[in-house]
Amino acid sequence: MTQVPSAYTAQYPKAREHSQSRADNYMRHTTIGDPELDPVMEELASMRPDDLHRFIGAGIEQETETLRKAPRALRDFFDGLQEPEWLDHEAFRPGVRVFHANADLMLVAFVTGVLVEGFSTMIAKSFNITQRVASTSRRLRQNNRQLMEIFYPGGLQRDGDGWKLSTRVRFVHSRIRTLLARSDVWDTDAWGTPLSAAHLGLAIAVFSKRLLDYSQKVGATYNEEEKASVLAVWRYSGYLMGIPESILYTDGDDAQATYTIGYLCEPPPDQDSADVANMLIRSIPAVANMEDPVEQRKTMALAYRLSRALIGRQRAADFQYPRSLAIGTLPLFRLKQRLQRVLKGTQLVRLGNFTQLLEISVYDEGGVSYRMPDRVRASKSIDW
Repeated sequence: MTQVPSAYTAQYPKAREHSQSRADNYMRHTTIGDPELDPVMEELASMRPDDLHRFIGAGIEQETETLRKAPRALRDFFDGLQEPEWLDHEAFRPGVRVFHANADLMLVAFVTGVLVEGFSTMIAKSFNITQRVASTSRRLRQNNRQLMEIFYPGGLQRDGDGWKLSTRVRFVHSRIRTLLARSDVWDTDAWGTPLSAAHLGLAIAVFSKRLLDYSQKVGATYNEEEKASVLAVWRYSGYLMGIPESILYTDGDDAQATYTIGYLCEPPPDQDSADVANMLIRSIPAVANMEDPVEQRKTMALAYRLSRALIGRQRAADFQYPRSLAIGTLPLFRLKQRLQRVLKGTQLVRLGNFTQLLEISVYDEGGVSYRMPDRVRASKSIDW
């Protein structure tokens, strides 16, 4: 019998009417985290933070001498990492090319549509409880950095930053899962496992399939090979982030089905979702380094209009967006983008996209940081 957290009891029977097997699978994963890494992080929960960060970094960066000093459980975890049989690095090439041709449009879709929609599930509770919405600008820059690196040529090779950042996310998720599970603020009976495999499996379907859908709405174009390649890049990134293959999509149709059943299972967005969604939109001017208050207001207003046009009126209402008219927003935005491309030319667009990605991403002075949160509340945790 599938264990059903109480928050899902109203929606779950309706989702089963749509697809019993998929609804059951989604619900089963609401009580699963990362079966391979979570036991390791639980065992290391009392380790000094500096040692934990050093050993995780050593494993990801392949610093053999340092990793030899790590606890056996962590060494065994890194020794056991395997490339899946379905992995084909050559399949990433069309996706990498089309990403850099459309990076500006994909970023717009990513921030105003994909990320916002991804927080319409109960995954938003972990962000609000940990108070990580207060550092949304840095989190958004980190998301942009990961997006850039997984679509960088060779970024998902073992020594690529896309591989490293995706694996880092896996450790961060597991660490937060351990902290929340040990706290008295997480209601497991009602909400299931923190940062559950169900939520992450749904999120990666949104990051991939909905990224394609939404970026096309703002003006990007893809052929079928390019779409399949973008999906392949995100699928492997999701695998590296520890999403079990039992909830990780296989292709575009499967991603769409995961998306559909996930939102049928999830309860309607609540205040936590609204808080996170609005913080994401409001952080855009800061991420873009805008200092002029007039420009900030204009950018935020456009972001809200684009987001409303992408995610739809009902979800915008659920998120308590400020009132605005979205009619005509997408056609006008697409026209402006086409004109800019005609005037600039393909090479300048690609160069401008790459420069923009660099400017709005987190690049810490010492390279990729492997520091992990050490408290549930972000205000009491070390800076990571």
